[in-house]
Amino acid sequence: MKKLLVSLGLLILISAGLYFLNRPAPIEVRLTEVQPGLVEQIAANSRAGTIKACRRSRLSMPQGGRVEQLLVDEGDHVEQGQPLLQLWNADLRARLEEVAATLKARRIQATSACHQADLARRDADRTRSLASNRLASEELLDQRQTEARRAALACSEARALTEQAEATLKLHQVLLDDTLLKAPFAGIVAEINGEIGEYVTPSPPGVATPPAVDLIDSQCLYVRAPIDEVEAARLSIGQPVRITLDAFRGRSFAGELTRIAPFVSELEKQARTVDVDVRLTPPPADAHLLVGYSADIEVIIEQRDNVLRVPTETLLQGNRVLRYAPESGTLETVKVNTGLSNWTWTEIIAGLNAGDRILQSLDTPGAVTGAPVVTAP
Repeated sequence: MKKLLVSLGLLILISAGLYFLNRPAPIEVRLTEVQPGLVEQIAANSRAGTIKACRRSRLSMPQGGRVEQLLVDEGDHVEQGQPLLQLWNADLRARLEEVAATLKARRIQATSACHQADLARRDADRTRSLASNRLASEELLDQRQTEARRAALACSEARALTEQAEATLKLHQVLLDDTLLKAPFAGIVAEINGEIGEYVTPSPPGVATPPAVDLIDSQCLYVRAPIDEVEAARLSIGQPVRITLDAFRGRSFAGELTRIAPFVSELEKQARTVDVDVRLTPPPADAHLLVGYSADIEVIIEQRDNVLRVPTETLLQGNRVLRYAPESGTLETVKVNTGLSNWTWTEIIAGLNAGDRILQSLDTPGAVTGAPVVTAP
């Protein structure tokens, strides 16, 4: 019996030694600590958006002609009403001077005719007074009254001719003004099509031609971007938006959702989208944003601060994580209940406590439930 016990003890020792020698080596893993923080539910664009101007006018001349003056250069900042381009208009200016002279003559003629009418009226009044005292004949009275009526008609005709000359002057002034292109609002000249001496023509209906001047209002910018149709149902006007641009990496800009398109775009049959507009609130003063920049948006649908959270990439299928058990030095699977989530963070409602450490990278070879691990420095 004693020999049996000794043999059994030796067998146990040998088995323990063999297990110790052949046990799996601990896996080096990186762990992340569960801590409270901010979690947001967001809707992001499915394709790159574009910075656009609230006002952009591709200006064309209302009439054709030869370019006489280019009054601005591309990139210039112009004020509202500032002249941009002028066509040759010597003939129109000469015609305008002619009409102005005609108008001046018409006004002189009208003044003279109306003075004659006043004189004829006074003569008729005096003759009527004399006739009432039988100091003038009825025939003379009738003659004076007829002359007064004729003079009054001549005065009216002269005034009508004056008004006609004034209208003709306005018409030629409009025609002359049409040879001068002015800025409808303050902005930046993005493009000029035409050189001095070249002919420009207005765009025929239904035929797109290059604008004479492309003017952009750089003081009011917005982002237009496509949102997946599934995400669009959660959007509403006024929601805050975070804007990022490739040209300003590492920085974000504040915005506000101002428009949701009332239809779904079928540009891609398998990825239908809804276009949204986001106004920068306000445009940054320390960053020169250019129309045409690519931009990404994140519409913040809901956010919760100071809630327990884990990196979204640490979640296994079925809302599970691999938690480090310090007492055994192994990983264990823990089921968690989640709340708000985005690509970066997921809110933990139950299953973990602050200070717990979980596997950071699910791609770590051999990192499975029960695996002995050591933490990487």
